[in-house]
Amino acid sequence: MTISYTGTTVEVRDDLVAAHRRAWQRLARPGTWLSGAQRVALAGETRAVDDCPLCQRRLQALSPHSVEGRHAAPELLAPLVEVAHRLRSDPARLTRKWHDELMADGISDGEYVETVGVVATTVSLDVFARGLGLEPPELPQPEPGEPSRHRPAGLTYGGAWVAWLAPENAQGPEADLYPGPFAAHIRRSLSLVPDEVRGMFDLVAHQYLPGPAMHDFDNEYRAIDHAQIELLAGRVSALNQCLY
Repeated sequence: MTISYTGTTVEVRDDLVAAHRRAWQRLARPGTWLSGAQRVALAGETRAVDDCPLCQRRLQALSPHSVEGRHAAPELLAPLVEVAHRLRSDPARLTRKWHDELMADGISDGEYVETVGVVATTVSLDVFARGLGLEPPELPQPEPGEPSRHRPAGLTYGGAWVAWLAPENAQGPEADLYPGPFAAHIRRSLSLVPDEVRGMFDLVAHQYLPGPAMHDFDNEYRAIDHAQIELLAGRVSALNQCLY
């Protein structure tokens, strides 16, 4: 199965189609802490949120923590499903206590971060397809193999619930993670699992702008200019109660 936008009258850039195809292929491969089957299953759970009774009850509650229950997904650890559902349905009300309870419930910080990357990738491509009036792409077939279980050296705590890799500590296999000595929190956020940073910012470079182009205000790289791009980004973030 491959990504295709031929069923729409909107012209989609070739580089964007290629980036989406890479993301979908990456989703199916074994990751750092999750197998290909787990990654694809989590993508499916991300899509299942709209029909999840527990998520709907939580959304209607004054506090989501006042509604007890577990999601039914026997092929996945319950805490991983909880991460996928809450990230997709109610991200503005996540708390440190919620995160810590998940860690105590049997998942690792690496599994947590990788799940965040899987959910973000799935939502990104699904919303893009719906924006074109298409159905989201069929989930890929999982590829066999074991997760790499690679944990980068130099991780530190500060500014996030999980450890991350500061630019000055990104060396050796992680030397490519940051374009320079400065890295915004959004880029550091997945760095406990470096391949999720690489994957997410491959999408960012094509859906938004490559890093060097973001601050190059003398040139425009898209059909709309920097100010229009940021207006749209700010509005979407406000609607989603994002701190962007």
